[in-house]
Amino acid sequence: METPRLGALLAPPPPAPPPPRKCELCRAACAPDHRHVLDLRARLPLCVCRACALLLDRPAAGGDHYRLIPEHPRRIHDLDLDEQTWTALGLPVELAFLMRSTSAGRVVAHYPGPMGVTESTLDLAAWGELEAANPVLAALEPDTEALLVSRVQGAAEHWLLGLDDCYRLVGLIRSCWRGRSGGDEVWSRLPGFFTELGSRGSVMDRFGAPSHL
Repeated sequence: METPRLGALLAPPPPAPPPPRKCELCRAACAPDHRHVLDLRARLPLCVCRACALLLDRPAAGGDHYRLIPEHPRRIHDLDLDEQTWTALGLPVELAFLMRSTSAGRVVAHYPGPMGVTESTLDLAAWGELEAANPVLAALEPDTEALLVSRVQGAAEHWLLGLDDCYRLVGLIRSCWRGRSGGDEVWSRLPGFFTELGSRGSVMDRFGAPSHL
C-alpha cells in the first residue's frame, strides 16, 4: 500500500507560475496592473513598465510613434443619445466604441464580434449633433480613448475609456461567442465587465463635471 509520503513524492509537481509580463519597449518586468501605450504605426496597444509609462506621460514624449493610453474609465450617467440619434449614426449593432482617428482624419466606429474588431462607417453629421449635445465628447483623446456605448438587451451604458479596455471587451466577446448570435454566455458576461469598470472608474455628466451618483 502506498504511503501518504510516497504518494506526495510521486504526484506531479504543481504547474509553474507564468513568467512576469515584459515591457514591450524596454523588456523590464511589468506589474500586474501595468499601463499600456498605443503603437500608432501598428495600431496596437503595448504593455509597458512603470518607468516607460512615466516617460511617455509627458507631452510629445512618444512623438508620432507611441501614445500613453488613459487608465481611468469614466461613466457618463446622462449622455443625451436617443433612438433617433443612434439610428442616424448608421451603426448596425447595439455595442460599439467611437474614437477620433488621426490616421483617418475623422471619428470612426468599431464594434466587437466573433472575428475581433470590425470598423463601421459613421455618419459624421450625426456625430456632430451628438457631440454638440454632449460637450464632454469634445475632450476625447485622439487614438487612445473612445466612447463605448452598450444598448444590448435594453442597457444604457456610456463610458469614456482607454482603447486597451475596449480591446479587453473585444477579447471577452470573441472568447465567449457561440453560433451566429453569440449565445447567452457572451451577453451575460457584459454586466460583469461594466461592474469591473465601475470599481476603478468615476462618474461624470455630459458636460464633463464629476458626479456622485
